[in-house]
Amino acid sequence: MVRPTQLLHPQREPAATRAAATVLLLRDGPDGVEVLMTRRSPTASFAPGAYVFPGGGIDAADADAHGNATRRPGQSELHLTQAIAAIRESFEELGVLLARHADGRFAGADDIAALDRKAPFAAQCRARGLTLAADAVFVLAHWITDRDLPRRFDVPFLVARMPDGQQPVADEAEQFEPVWVRPADALQRHEAGQFFMIFPTIRTLERLQHFGDVSAVLAACAGEQPLWTSCPRAGLLAGAEARYMEHEMPYGELALVCPDGQMLHHLDWHTDQPVPLLKNVQRLTAPNPGVMTGPGTNSYLVGDPQSGYIAIDPGPDDPQHLQRLWRAAGGDIRFIVCTHSHPDHSPGARPLQALCAGRPPILGLASAPTARMASQFSPDRALGDGERVALSGGGTQHTLLCIHTPGHAANHLCLVLLEDGLLFSGDHILNGSTTIVDPPDGNMTDYLESLDKLAAACVAHGIDFILPAHGYVLGAAAQAIAQLKAHRLKREARILAAMQARPGAPMEEWVALAYDDVPPRMWPVAQRSLLAHLQRIQALQGNP
Repeated sequence: MVRPTQLLHPQREPAATRAAATVLLLRDGPDGVEVLMTRRSPTASFAPGAYVFPGGGIDAADADAHGNATRRPGQSELHLTQAIAAIRESFEELGVLLARHADGRFAGADDIAALDRKAPFAAQCRARGLTLAADAVFVLAHWITDRDLPRRFDVPFLVARMPDGQQPVADEAEQFEPVWVRPADALQRHEAGQFFMIFPTIRTLERLQHFGDVSAVLAACAGEQPLWTSCPRAGLLAGAEARYMEHEMPYGELALVCPDGQMLHHLDWHTDQPVPLLKNVQRLTAPNPGVMTGPGTNSYLVGDPQSGYIAIDPGPDDPQHLQRLWRAAGGDIRFIVCTHSHPDHSPGARPLQALCAGRPPILGLASAPTARMASQFSPDRALGDGERVALSGGGTQHTLLCIHTPGHAANHLCLVLLEDGLLFSGDHILNGSTTIVDPPDGNMTDYLESLDKLAAACVAHGIDFILPAHGYVLGAAAQAIAQLKAHRLKREARILAAMQARPGAPMEEWVALAYDDVPPRMWPVAQRSLLAHLQRIQALQGNP
């Protein structure tokens, strides 16, 4: 866990959440699923003027109405209360009534006309012999309002089929202009500036647009658990607010830099100045963007003015980049550590060393005989597996634990900043792509075993964040490692299936089958990892 003393911004308590429920009323239109949306009042305290799904806060009366609601087997007490709240809100805001008569008929126009939208809802339904159709309301998603917002809700997004014969009529107080719209059309109109929506609505419609009909949506929700849960985070990109879900690349970095939701962190990639991630961690990205390097190679500085600094992965021999790295450390670099010998990581080590008055030692592992000519590297001193490199000053210590992680390269190292639970992963773990395992210096069995080693380190040292050599910081470190290993094994299974489908075929054909979800322009690179998987498969089968 990151030390509070190293956080860039003062800690604060985000606003408390309020329990609420939202329902997506769906119907099958001529061109696919349509969803009912309305425009919120321009004076509303939350999302004014936005097109939304009906919903609102959960009242105590919603829980008291369980006895007058039909429930599914397995539908929990909480989900039942949420469904009742959604039924009530859809009636109060749009005059849509998800309730049945004793003979199973859904409520009709006469029933709706007989009820007062402003009077207690459940009691009116009970008096008219109507039972709330909570069993027809399913959980689609679970959203928790972003930490930076002053009003926050903990809200399930529920789905239900629109009852036949009913027509929505807005209350003209909270909601206006009810409209049936295909998710894809709503998204297109929003992009054109004609249909304003907030982030959770947009992301929900993005997923909903892939369903063919309402039955498919309801079937997907039959498991009684949300298809996704998210509490988004916000940062600044190109000077504007940008929000992200947990699976999106900037999310982990925002969690590290602004854990309490402060919208202060700039996500733009630039090479002219360091980006502070913590008080004791800075990132400076080299100006070498590309297909293999993403936005560029990340060099990191660990330390502070009292302790001096450790430079991790100085990058290519780029004089301007190295000057910026040296200046960001105030010239006080005590150690230079290279995670491995590839040409976008280690060539800057000697020139950076020459800039420093104390000639800090270059640490790492020498390139193996299997390394390519462009990846030759020899440190001043080898780092052993489990060795520690420490700085201290002003009563603060920064300790890097070395972990030997062959796989991407035979001499690859990862580093753990023990005091703050950070993993500097070099190229072993990237954000936004999977690393290339290129034989003979790369080895897939070693790579997977190194992932297991890093997973164990997460448990042993409380690692929460991964700082890769390319891309943003990743959060939920243990989960990210598990997902990466699962991805690799899934890819290996596809490679094995391709080999079985076309025995004896050239590797180009196996790549086209096993990597058909990857752009063809990347297949020559993917073929290197396919070779690594092939060698692993042969070793497991006992073949030479």
